[in-house]
Amino acid sequence: MIVITCIAILAVDFRIFPRRFAKVETWGTSLMDVGVGSFVFSAGLVGVRPILKAKLGGQKLEPLSKRLYQSGRHALPLIVLGFIRLWSVKGLDYAEHVTEYGVHWNFFFTMGFVPPFVALFQSAFEYIPSYAALAVILGGAYQVALKYTDLTRFILLSDRTNLFSQNREGIFSFFGYLAIFLAGQSAGMLVLPRNVSAKVKTGTEQRKRLLLNLGAWSAGWSLLFILSTHWKYGLNLNVSRRLANLPYILWIAAFNTTQLTAFCLVETIFFPAVYKDAGARTESEELVYKDSTSPVLEVYNRNGLFIFLVANLLTGLVNLTVPTLDVTNPQAMGVLLVYAATVTGVAVALDLYDISIKL
Repeated sequence: MIVITCIAILAVDFRIFPRRFAKVETWGTSLMDVGVGSFVFSAGLVGVRPILKAKLGGQKLEPLSKRLYQSGRHALPLIVLGFIRLWSVKGLDYAEHVTEYGVHWNFFFTMGFVPPFVALFQSAFEYIPSYAALAVILGGAYQVALKYTDLTRFILLSDRTNLFSQNREGIFSFFGYLAIFLAGQSAGMLVLPRNVSAKVKTGTEQRKRLLLNLGAWSAGWSLLFILSTHWKYGLNLNVSRRLANLPYILWIAAFNTTQLTAFCLVETIFFPAVYKDAGARTESEELVYKDSTSPVLEVYNRNGLFIFLVANLLTGLVNLTVPTLDVTNPQAMGVLLVYAATVTGVAVALDLYDISIKL
């Protein structure tokens, strides 16, 4: 996901990039539309780790004030990155699509504001013990507001007269991305625990149970997506990444859960040593993991968000120095190969010097 995203954010500026893969303006789906949602979903998946540790340790939920403080610490670097991107874009007069997030808002702000709001939703988890249910409730409430008020018209058509209206896309789509994050946390609660059931003792039985659970969740999210979009038997809604509406939320959840199911199935068939032991990770399993994992993908994964930031900076540099719409296809491929090699080189160098930059 990170590799494809890093390539696409620059490749889209060249004519060689197929337009069907680029982000749609308002309604529809594309490769880059699923990418931004998948980023948030995956952040929710891995972000559930502290909650799982506390749950397995028998610890109670921390007070709201402490959760807000801790989430604020995680959010601050992303907010700072958001302001750096804002300053660089405006200061360098860099071309941008204001209809994506607004005049000042950007994706770093969306990611930065998610943790504090998730800390608030953890209190609701005591009453609705399912992150998936919370995601559907939040997405449903947001969709009701879009459909039965003037909110959709305001987001898509109103004038940009003040700071709020100038950034309306980023502000209101945040509710959709928050729901996607909660859906990711629901998936994390399923796939991250070593043992999916205390009653099942063997690793093989654990893996069978996990595959069945993942398959059921994939089918469930897919069914909800079909019901939200079907013209005859559903709500007849259109997917909108710009609004981050209910169909978009369900589409991202269905896509990512199905993808995880496919990955799990491949691992189950071709790498049985990974799950044969239901207890702690064994030395043989560690060896299988290292042998079956691409070193390049591993180094990208180690510093994913920082590498994404580097890719953004290099994308801006290329656009300021190269007339991307005027170059030939061979020239575009040459620039993209050098760019991809540079981004990968940064990731490899950080790994060689054993540097982990966590934002």
